[in-house]
Amino acid sequence: MRGLLACAMLAATISAAMTTVASAQISDDVVRIGVLTDLSSWGRDNSGPGSVEAAKMAVEEFGPTVLGKPIEIISADHQMKTDVGVNIVRGWFDNGKVDAVADIPNSGIAIAVHNMVRERNKIALLSGPGASSLTDELCSPNTVHFTYDTYALSKVTASAVIKEGGKSWYFITADYAFGQQLEKDATRFITEMGGKVLGGVKHPTNTADFSSFALQAQSSKADVVAFANAGQDTDNAIKQSGEFGLVQGGQKLVGLLMFDTDVHAIGLKAAQGTYMTTASYWNMDEATRAWSKKFFARTNVMPTMIHTGVYGSVLHYLKAIKAAGTDDPAKVMAKMRELPIEDTFVHGGKLREDGRVIRDMYLARVKSPEQSKEPWDYLDIIKTVKGEDAFRPVSESKCPLLKK
Repeated sequence: MRGLLACAMLAATISAAMTTVASAQISDDVVRIGVLTDLSSWGRDNSGPGSVEAAKMAVEEFGPTVLGKPIEIISADHQMKTDVGVNIVRGWFDNGKVDAVADIPNSGIAIAVHNMVRERNKIALLSGPGASSLTDELCSPNTVHFTYDTYALSKVTASAVIKEGGKSWYFITADYAFGQQLEKDATRFITEMGGKVLGGVKHPTNTADFSSFALQAQSSKADVVAFANAGQDTDNAIKQSGEFGLVQGGQKLVGLLMFDTDVHAIGLKAAQGTYMTTASYWNMDEATRAWSKKFFARTNVMPTMIHTGVYGSVLHYLKAIKAAGTDDPAKVMAKMRELPIEDTFVHGGKLREDGRVIRDMYLARVKSPEQSKEPWDYLDIIKTVKGEDAFRPVSESKCPLLKK
């Protein structure tokens, strides 16, 4: 009996020691994730408060602790200003003991933070930005580009529209890193498939009046008017293009980056028939519907792909910390690349060495008012595109991390 008791006490001691060792591998005794997002500008509806709630939902699903230590979500508003975003993250790293930064809608800000994360040996979990250069010539071993990028958006959408006869294109493009990259990537696929770009115009972000841009697009006589912008800019551009009768005149409208919230803001009457590419949709199956209804109860919107990407990237990060037994960035990134990505919206995803998450993308078309059966029933998913077909292949990459 004494022997059994001694063995039990020894086992308990060893277990406690192992727990202590594991817990000791968490820096500062807490895993702290900063959600850097847009809480006050033109990207608020597509990311913003919803991104913060999505990160919290990931923690709730995973559990309140990892390796015996608490998980904390903090957030801040970068106001779509690079200097503001950089200063926030610098403060988080210098004084806030933040381990990873999530979301970051706005590619210019994301690129600056992506470089800082590499220098400070932290981790970036990017869902909001789209610039494909983040995993191409600018690639870093410390960045996860989780959701979408300009390469995939352009390839999937342009290929479908050209096959339907949209041979000539005119761009209305946001004049910053994301818009420029989106137009560049789309132009490549348009020309490769035998189409041509007749011209384009660039606009500053947060533009209210698109009338002159819409008239220039109309006068171009292009088959397709493509909007290489995001958020309220996309909403305003498509609404005003509708008012000037571009669709009635036979031109197709293409939102190269659109979200469910954009369709909601524009309305089905103006947006119907518009092609878009998305990484997720709330109404795919029972699991996505259940998760999205919980999200809606907290935010009063259905989740965009940015929201589901924040949720998925934070959840995968926490799983990797648990598997690695530490929050050391290099070891966590190694586990994130090793583990398959599985969550409510991603199945069999894979983090590549360049930081690009390879996951399925979906070509969608906006429904007409008559086709919609319930609130937020906005999209027809007309094609699933496998990740290896949607994203930049290794053979085209300039990332040195893929050349090892």
